[in-house]
Amino acid sequence: MTSARKSSLDIETPEGIVFSYPLATPMTRSLACAVDTAAWAGVAWLATRVANAAGIVSSDWASFLGVILYFAISIGYAIVLEWRWRGQTLGKRLFGLRVIDMHGLRLEPAQIVLRNLLRPVDALPLFYLVGGIAALVSRNGQRLGDLAANTVVAHERRREVPDLEQIASAKYNSLLSWPHLARRLRTLASPEAVRLAVEAVSHRDGYQPLARIALFADLAAYFRSLVRFPEAAFEGLTDEQFVRSALRAIFSPKIS
Repeated sequence: MTSARKSSLDIETPEGIVFSYPLATPMTRSLACAVDTAAWAGVAWLATRVANAAGIVSSDWASFLGVILYFAISIGYAIVLEWRWRGQTLGKRLFGLRVIDMHGLRLEPAQIVLRNLLRPVDALPLFYLVGGIAALVSRNGQRLGDLAANTVVAHERRREVPDLEQIASAKYNSLLSWPHLARRLRTLASPEAVRLAVEAVSHRDGYQPLARIALFADLAAYFRSLVRFPEAAFEGLTDEQFVRSALRAIFSPKIS
């Protein structure tokens, strides 16, 4: 028997921090899908009209071209936007939704491609009937593309500005000496990683010493991998201090 459908996805990190993501409802996903369909269908129609008007294809081939563009743009539209906007399309942005990995990991390009390549199957026979049934019976509201790619669609959790004095009480932050790099760090850092870092800093006194060192080493490595700051920005900083400085840079109004 299928378990009851869940309203949220809980992800627990190895350090015991739990993040809860409210799952998108079928109605919200349908509305977002309608917006996306209107967007890419408009692009496909315009491309067909331009090709026909320019004499690239004859009127007899216009319909065939329209069918090809229908599939190419409908799939390519979602792949490109979900890759560029980290799991969002125009419709998902409008309704505050985002595609995320089931285990809270970084969304990989292969997952984005796979879930969208199976979109035509989910759309069968009409109006996403197959995908809608799959979303209704699966515990996490996943259509076939999500099940194959190990992804879910959840409501986006807005980034709340934490207490900066708790994060880094020092008045000087070496990362802010390079505001363009700090601004890039803010852009590239995923909301999940920032949220984990805030939780780690807030509860740092409750971790065992070795676990605390390992946790901040991983977080520091992640933030360093996003933007290459000059060596002077790291000088004299432990991994924990660097993470606190990175968070302070991300939330600082000085680089907005």
